[in-house]
Amino acid sequence: MIEFRYDTQLLLDQYVSDGADPDDVADELVDEIREYIIENFKGDSMVVAGDTGEDENGEKAVVKLHYHTNEPWQVLEYCRSLGEIYDIVVEDMDRQSRSLKG
Repeated sequence: MIEFRYDTQLLLDQYVSDGADPDDVADELVDEIREYIIENFKGDSMVVAGDTGEDENGEKAVVKLHYHTNEPWQVLEYCRSLGEIYDIVVEDMDRQSRSLKG
């Protein structure tokens, strides 16, 4: 049996205010997300990576999160409080495992 059932993945954009360094914002956001998740959610296999980008709305920090948990909706809700989340994937690894054993 899998202890943490849901493979939760997403991208998060946080636009930077005028004068802020997008690289610094991305680094701080990665640290903030990692620390908050460790302190508040049970899970494993966490990867949090940051980068920068720019689009029609301006410069932004971009974070990719990958985390195994039993409560993906709480992770999504938290990340949404930090910026725009998209490319969301929540896969039930227990179900995948059962179907492979078929």
